[in-house]
Amino acid sequence: MSWRRYRVPIEPGEYKTQYLIDQKLLAIGDGYRAKNSELSPSGLPFARAGNINDGFHFDDADHFPEADLQKVGEKRSRPGDVVFTSKGTVGRFAFVTEDTPPFVFSPQLSYWRSLDHRVIHPRFLYYWMLSGEFWEQASGVKGQTDMADYVSLTDQRLMKITLPSFRDQEAIARVLGALDDKIELNLQMNRTLEDMAQVLFKSWFVDFDPVVAKADGRKPYGLSDELAALFPDSFQESDLGPIPRGWKFRKMGKVVNINKSSVRKGHGTESIDYIDISSVSVGRLLGSTRYAASEIPSRAKRLVKHGDTIWSCVRPNRKSYLYISEPSNDLVISTGFVVLSPSKVGSNYLYYWSTSNDYADYLTANAEGSAYPAVKAEHFSISDILVPCEAIMGLFERKTSPIRSQIFMNDQESVILSNTRDALLPRLFSGELQLWQAEKLVEEVA
Repeated sequence: MSWRRYRVPIEPGEYKTQYLIDQKLLAIGDGYRAKNSELSPSGLPFARAGNINDGFHFDDADHFPEADLQKVGEKRSRPGDVVFTSKGTVGRFAFVTEDTPPFVFSPQLSYWRSLDHRVIHPRFLYYWMLSGEFWEQASGVKGQTDMADYVSLTDQRLMKITLPSFRDQEAIARVLGALDDKIELNLQMNRTLEDMAQVLFKSWFVDFDPVVAKADGRKPYGLSDELAALFPDSFQESDLGPIPRGWKFRKMGKVVNINKSSVRKGHGTESIDYIDISSVSVGRLLGSTRYAASEIPSRAKRLVKHGDTIWSCVRPNRKSYLYISEPSNDLVISTGFVVLSPSKVGSNYLYYWSTSNDYADYLTANAEGSAYPAVKAEHFSISDILVPCEAIMGLFERKTSPIRSQIFMNDQESVILSNTRDALLPRLFSGELQLWQAEKLVEEVA
């Protein structure tokens, strides 16, 4: 991007966003109104509100063809953009970095774009939008219609923003950014760890690499003689094709407890941690809510425990599933989930089997309904699951348990970092906390 000098002096103070727009220092826009026929399986992600939650999640996104990008004009992402959900679920934010895959904005999203990074620091703009000053203005207008919450472009252009000196903008961006950078690093580490476990699962239980090697008279790659001896050296026929000798397909309902735990009698007198469908992405918990007894939602019916896998029945193509790592006795989820509790298979094996692409495709194919297609719990029960011998099952659990533990530890650290950022942010913007004090706190935490 070519930098230019701004046309008018910008002193610290409060400015109307329309003034900054007129001075070509700021752009505020929304997304492209694409027809379904314009979308395709490949191209740039077409980002909707569901893809924005503590970052960008494009696993289930539609795509916009690159050949047609001239149609969208400025309504495609740029590094430095601040994105927020302005329709329906108002108030989710994300920051576009150099590493964020390019995408096209949908009408559910708005973007704020600094046009001169020496006047308005993009990351400062992001943290300002997370602050109370922006949210107070957005909350005052989002419920003005009888329809879903909506913060229009007109409303956004009538807002006011407080800009400190550019030096202070940089400092605020640096202090809070250090926390977000560590959170992003943890996310990247977790993706790598998940990939490692999934590669191992596919090698052993989909491609049957150790068994194929032994059947060919070769030593299985990466396994000691002792561990290689646990795998069979030949195949047998099954109704679903060749499988390692001694292994068998079983119906999931025979080896897994499905929706067996519900809120126990008397639980209504206690507080709970509640997870609803919107709080779960592809293998990630985006947050839970603590409820007192008098406030517990009516859909909070199912208790979950460490080692359970939960799957959203609604729109299974979105792959809203989660491995429960939290060692808690009061974690309750919505009845919109199915709970898979390990019984005669390992918890890690159950998670990777039930969250494979093939299994997600099976659930999607059996979902019923047009607006909100949902799959019934019985489809989990009657599905097939390959059950290896006990020794192989135990070996897989031993190899993947440290991976799941590290993922949990990274997630817990990210929660602490996120809570620290959220606590510092309003105090920094209100002046209650000085920058040097915030920097010291961040050094201690991060």
